[in-house]
Amino acid sequence: MKICGLSTAADVAAAVAAGADAIGFVLTESPRRVPVELARELADTVPEGVWTVAVFREEPAEYVREAVRATGVRAVQLHGNHPAAAFAELADLGVPLIRATSAAAAAGADCGDFGEDLLLLDAPVAGAGEPWDWSELGAKPPAGKWMLAGGLSPANVGAAIAAARPWGVDVSSGVEVRRGVKDPALIADFLRAAKSG
Repeated sequence: MKICGLSTAADVAAAVAAGADAIGFVLTESPRRVPVELARELADTVPEGVWTVAVFREEPAEYVREAVRATGVRAVQLHGNHPAAAFAELADLGVPLIRATSAAAAAGADCGDFGEDLLLLDAPVAGAGEPWDWSELGAKPPAGKWMLAGGLSPANVGAAIAAARPWGVDVSSGVEVRRGVKDPALIADFLRAAKSG
């Protein structure tokens, strides 16, 4: 269970306390973007055993490499239309690589097709917070470890898990009171609902 787009120490602490398995920091163009220095400070507060994930969208490999070194994150998420070569180029970082793409773009895909360690299937418009038809994935889910994202919230995550049967779930806008501002109560509600889903 990953809570993404965190930008304050209080939100990170709330997510960890509520049982998140992974914390995401956005280091690409987004309303949720945080500076590399802040990502480092926040990542340093996360206990061992919880992934800290730096999220990128089509940045050059050298930028990703420098940011990973500067932040000390434990995983990298490449969001968008990254080719398999992008994952091969970053394989020597020694951290898990997550391929995040829309479910439509990855139709018929399995985890590992691009050399990734984890596949994340998102809504057609990432970050919009709009629910979509997760049931399509339930009929023929990807092989291997994959996560469901896009439009998830405390109110629908249980149904989404039942419909799509993912290995994990990822949320950002569904635990916000307004764009980019997380709510600790919603984070706790989401994680509780996902665990019982």
